[in-house]
Amino acid sequence: MPKLLVVDDAEFLRVRLTRMLTAEGFEVFQAENGLKAVAAYQEHHPQVVLMDITMPEMDGLAALKEIMTLDPQARVVMLTALGQESVVLEAVKSGAKDFVVKPFEHERVMKAIGKLLP
Repeated sequence: MPKLLVVDDAEFLRVRLTRMLTAEGFEVFQAENGLKAVAAYQEHHPQVVLMDITMPEMDGLAALKEIMTLDPQARVVMLTALGQESVVLEAVKSGAKDFVVKPFEHERVMKAIGKLLP
C-alpha cells in the first residue's frame, strides 16, 4: 500500500484529502506545517507528498527544499491557491514534480499522484 504525506495548515483540507486518499487505498500521514512535514517524511518515507505552500512555522517551499536535501528522489506535489504562480515556478525549480490548484478536484489529485507512483 503506497504511503502518502498530506501537509496543510488547514485541518479540514488534510481531513478531506486523507478521506479521499484512504478510500483509494493509500496509507496517509498528516502534518500541519513544514517543520512537521520534514519530520514525518523522515519517519514514514512516503512515496508522494502533497504539500501546501503557505503555512506557519515553515512554509511549503522551505520544507520542499529540506526534503529534497534529505532525499533528492522525493516526489512532492505542491498544493497552491490561484495567484501563486511565481512561488510554484520556484517550487518546480526546487524539485517539486507537479502542482495542484486549490480548490482541487479528486480527478486532478489522483492524476498527479498516479504520474509519480511506479
